[in-house]
Amino acid sequence: MDDFWVFGYGSLMWNPGFAFEERQRARLHGYRRSLCISSNVYRGTEEKPGLVLGLERGGSCLGVAFRVRGADRDPVMAYLRERELVTNVYKERVVAIAFADGRRGSAVTYVADPAHEQYIGGLGVAEAAVIVAAASGRSGPNTDYVFNTVQHLQDMGIRDSLLESIAASVDTVAGQPAAVSFP
Repeated sequence: MDDFWVFGYGSLMWNPGFAFEERQRARLHGYRRSLCISSNVYRGTEEKPGLVLGLERGGSCLGVAFRVRGADRDPVMAYLRERELVTNVYKERVVAIAFADGRRGSAVTYVADPAHEQYIGGLGVAEAAVIVAAASGRSGPNTDYVFNTVQHLQDMGIRDSLLESIAASVDTVAGQPAAVSFP
């Protein structure tokens, strides 16, 4: 069985949770990273949902591609489906990606389903910051998710001005010192 790639654009970048052979920076065209998913499991609750990332149509997204051994396909895909398809707000897709070194390939990723009740695209920075500052779920505070993602993007040399603006606004809303620096 051939090796395959998994494309991460949010917490998968810094917490993949599966074994992989290689990690490469990659770009996905036709989708952009967005805090557009209402989370009532991992980063929020039914009473106070949080926000997590999804891929929305349009633009492009820099992220991480993980090469997984073909022999590990079944357990890795089972893990990813359990993690990403909890409420079916994401759709599993095989997408074309471009690696930083110019190679092209395909990868499994999870895109937001705009028809799902948890999809809440189009939020402004202030509105998103208020939601993130107040939410916590099974995997911890929503702020940790946003700050960790911004920090890992910055560590990779990837700027996401919208996500950075939301993180900076969360600090203001929550009255916290800046959790990440914004050059």
